[in-house]
Amino acid sequence: MELAIRTLTARKGLDVVALDVRKLCSFADYFVIASGVAKRQVVALAGYVEEALAQAGVKPLGEEGIQEGVWVLLDYNDVVIHLFSESLREFYNLEGLWADAPRITAEALKPPKPTMSSKKPPRSPKTDQGRARHG
Repeated sequence: MELAIRTLTARKGLDVVALDVRKLCSFADYFVIASGVAKRQVVALAGYVEEALAQAGVKPLGEEGIQEGVWVLLDYNDVVIHLFSESLREFYNLEGLWADAPRITAEALKPPKPTMSSKKPPRSPKTDQGRARHG
């Protein structure tokens, strides 16, 4: 799931979100949902996700909607990926239908930025003690 979310985010998928549906349905653990601005982008996003997951050794059980490019569904058993055109995503409103499912956003998966306390202090330059340097 994380690889799909990272791939969609890196490839400019819009409003990338995952819904944790483990307690709400029996056929999947997570829905990953994202949008594209045009059919071409929706199809491209599906291709990027399939390629990234295939390189990780994961292949979909099924896919639907590639030809139409307005709602692509990639079924990875526990994770079902829904890629929509913006208008169709709004129309079907999966996030609203599954409103009780906890959300996982792409931002939540980003590694935390290091804080000042976790950084090592800067190293002082080594000096030759007792030796004078001449330019």
